[in-house]
Amino acid sequence: MTENSSNKPNGMFWAIAIIAVIWNIMGVLAYLSQAFMTEEALASLPEKEQQLCTNIPAWATAAFAVAVWFGLLGSILLLLRKGWAKTMFLISLLGILVQMYYNLFISKAIEVYGPGGYIMPALILIIGVFLVWYSKQAKIKGYIS
Repeated sequence: MTENSSNKPNGMFWAIAIIAVIWNIMGVLAYLSQAFMTEEALASLPEKEQQLCTNIPAWATAAFAVAVWFGLLGSILLLLRKGWAKTMFLISLLGILVQMYYNLFISKAIEVYGPGGYIMPALILIIGVFLVWYSKQAKIKGYIS
């Protein structure tokens, strides 16, 4: 018998994997809504938010895409019990870090959203770090190969 077949994942593993897929699907939807925002949707935003949305450099948008698409791929691989999940989560985390650098230090997002604008970036970063850590633990326990 292989190590993986003797180390069946527990219920917590499956719950985390399913929640990770849902979380990353929401990230992909957020990315798609930003990347393909219509003129009407843009016009409905307050002036300062419109400026934020129209001045995003390509590299920041690319980092957002890397963060969400690799996060989704990592989550699916985790659900399928594949060891490549950790690598995908690491790439996603790099995308998160680049995107957060832009959002927190280059754009004027905090000026527009106020102190509450730190909450979502912090949550995204915490979850990104957790998924890297958890996939490493799942590999050590033999839940993923």
